[in-house]
Amino acid sequence: MSGFLAGLCVAVLPLLAAGFWLGRRTARPENLGGLGTPVEHATFETLHTASLAAPPLRAGLTGETARKSARRLRTLLGTDALCLTDQDTVLAWDGLGEHHRTEIMERLGSPLETGRGEAFRLKCDEPDCSLRWAVVAPLTVDDRVHGALVACAPRESAVLVRAAGEVARWVSVQLELADLDQSRTRLIEAEIKALRAQISPHFIFNSLAVIASFVRTDPERARELLLEFADFTRYSFRRHGDFTTLADELHAIDHYLALVRARFGDRLSVTLQIAPEVLPVALPFLCLQPLVENAVKHGLEGKTDKSHISITAQDAGAEALVVIEDNGTGMDPDRLRRILAGEVSPSGGIGLSNVDDRLRQVYGDRYGLVIETAVGAGMKITARLPKYQPGVHSAGPLPRE
Repeated sequence: MSGFLAGLCVAVLPLLAAGFWLGRRTARPENLGGLGTPVEHATFETLHTASLAAPPLRAGLTGETARKSARRLRTLLGTDALCLTDQDTVLAWDGLGEHHRTEIMERLGSPLETGRGEAFRLKCDEPDCSLRWAVVAPLTVDDRVHGALVACAPRESAVLVRAAGEVARWVSVQLELADLDQSRTRLIEAEIKALRAQISPHFIFNSLAVIASFVRTDPERARELLLEFADFTRYSFRRHGDFTTLADELHAIDHYLALVRARFGDRLSVTLQIAPEVLPVALPFLCLQPLVENAVKHGLEGKTDKSHISITAQDAGAEALVVIEDNGTGMDPDRLRRILAGEVSPSGGIGLSNVDDRLRQVYGDRYGLVIETAVGAGMKITARLPKYQPGVHSAGPLPRE
């Protein structure tokens, strides 16, 4: 879908460039600065203007985004005035004749209801106002009219009608991309909620049972474990952004392992090898803890001897390389493949497929989990995390309550 929208943008922009050039060729001759023909120069100028107008629109149609993009859109059309509206009000006006706001909103009923553009004569008693015509082009997303782009000019023009329609189509594409971005964000939030729901009730019950067992024999130990439990659950159920830092995620893992070790004693040993320079790396929230929980489950389940888990985080140039390995029961590779593909549900609900999906959504398919395992051979999970990814920023330390 996003590929189609991008293609539509590319198809529309040359038409805008041609209209821009025709409107400006005689009005304002310019030095082309070695950019080639006038059409090539107009194409470059149009693409540059469109690139400046696009980022605000990718946040949706609001008063702030309309204000930031209106001037760029007016430049694309070369009109005396332009406004962007939603269903109820003028969000932003750029250019002359702002006193026409009320009149324009009164005339938008039909275009906003039908989704069809129209042009109409403006009524004006202001002697210094040159605006006489308005061209309305609805802004639609998924066949729903969200608002309108209105271009105002001194005279009626068929060229302006078509150009306004093309610009409105381009704006609609940006708004649809914004809608897709918001849908993606909602999907990630839903997956985080699902992952929280998968935190094993048995783990919570067993942790509280272990804490209770120390209340009489070792009250200080019980107090320490209760604080570990409180910090772990507080982090897991926080409402503080989609991303965290590697340092915060490892800190939560440390709380989790403290509770596990209290239960299993010397049956479980853990080694950590963490490069300090990768601690500030941002990553999706609750991305590594489920992998460690998976290692604990498969490291201890069905075993009577000691189990070992190693966690390493290394600096790998532009990436941080995180490896979580256990010497447990392992898994049939074919079953693992079907779990990651969503064909079967993982036993215990630890969420390997959830983590793999989120990494791919945020960083791309190149950054899915790499898992090496076989029955009886343990499991090694490798996650590569780019040190910088557009849009991936930690919300900062979890606020104290």
